[in-house]
Amino acid sequence: METFETFERTLPQEKAPTPPARLFRFRSSPRAAKDLPPWSPGKRLLFRFTFSYLALYILPFPLIYIPYVAVAAGWYQKLWRLLVPWVGKQVFHVDITVFPNGSGDTTFNYVQLVCHLAIATAATLLWTLLDRRRTQYIRLFAWLRTFVRFSLASAMIGYGAAKVIQSQFPAPTLSRLLQPFGDASPMGLLWTFMGASRSYNFFGGAAEMLGGLLLTLRRTTLLGALVTIAVMANVVMLNFSYDVPVKLYSLHLLAMAAFLVVPDLRRLAGMFLFNREVAPAVDRPLFTGRWLHHGTRALRTLLVLAFVWLSIQETYEGLKLYGELAPKPPLYGIWNVDEITVAGTARPPLVTDLDRWRRVAFDYPGMASIQLMNDSRRRYTVAIDTKKRTLQLAKRDDPKTKYPFSYQQTGPETLLLQGTFEGQPVVARLHRMKESSYPLLNRGFHWINEYPFNR
Repeated sequence: METFETFERTLPQEKAPTPPARLFRFRSSPRAAKDLPPWSPGKRLLFRFTFSYLALYILPFPLIYIPYVAVAAGWYQKLWRLLVPWVGKQVFHVDITVFPNGSGDTTFNYVQLVCHLAIATAATLLWTLLDRRRTQYIRLFAWLRTFVRFSLASAMIGYGAAKVIQSQFPAPTLSRLLQPFGDASPMGLLWTFMGASRSYNFFGGAAEMLGGLLLTLRRTTLLGALVTIAVMANVVMLNFSYDVPVKLYSLHLLAMAAFLVVPDLRRLAGMFLFNREVAPAVDRPLFTGRWLHHGTRALRTLLVLAFVWLSIQETYEGLKLYGELAPKPPLYGIWNVDEITVAGTARPPLVTDLDRWRRVAFDYPGMASIQLMNDSRRRYTVAIDTKKRTLQLAKRDDPKTKYPFSYQQTGPETLLLQGTFEGQPVVARLHRMKESSYPLLNRGFHWINEYPFNR
């Protein structure tokens, strides 16, 4: 068997110095795989289970990124869509009708987790029966480690790019600015907190991308795993503390980073806890041939660069479609309702008049919000015809219920609405607010604060 290793050649002192340790060559190894130290039965059993479970969980990566092969990834996912509801019905007596969506903590996901554990356990037992004579899995462990680190790297780079360009946590929307803190969900509060600071978005995303990029290099895998553990431990705590439904996935990413650190735990403990000198890690490449080794390194570099570019490009395209770079809808802004009459009766802005309109916000294309005097919000879909000067509100949960209006901009910052709302004629005069009037947006950064600005 061939291995990649350093060498030193002893030469006469007067001819040449000893070649530096960084030089290397490929040559035959004096030890075959069967001559390596055997693993304990418990270690072999644990490896078989870990291999089976991680393979089930990580698939269909990387098939989803390979042209013409991604169809196989679709088959794999369809298989789970058939198996998981059946297990839910037969074993847990629950009907699974909600499939993975924006939430990664659905009933489907938890039943799938049980399926992963059960199948991995069965595979471990069968593997143990069929492969009783093997004493270690050093080569297979190296492949599993590579599979895990590239899967983890792709997740960290993807999530990092979405924060560096501020796509995952966009700036607070107009509708969010109207919402009182107490009405926000914990997840909504976290999204607002993150989105309010572009610099913190960039910092968090850069840390995730750094961990992911370090994982793509074999020599920096340990450092990348440690960076990822630090980043993902914070993400996991945020998900649990603010009830973000990505708990299972973030826990798995954290566990995968910990898995990559396990082989170096003794060395880390010796250096950080016991102040001992530790030996360098054994560097075993996957391929032993010189050209194959260098060829795969070049291919890896190209694929990593391509993936980073695609992640950034896709995030940027998302910004142009749905984010801050997307075209603003007609009447964009927050409009204060100065005067409103309902069925010919004027409704002054009294806090006791709970159904009276206070503000109207046109934020995303096709979306509108009405804030009432008690600060609650009603959200609608809206269709605006700029030629006819009409708009039509519709309930989000009942699209057939529609409220037609005509509108007239009596000035750049003033608006007149006339129409029918909930069966009554409505006339409203509004003026547009400046977004910069909100302290969340206008406070900015200050080196010197004579007093805390805590509002």
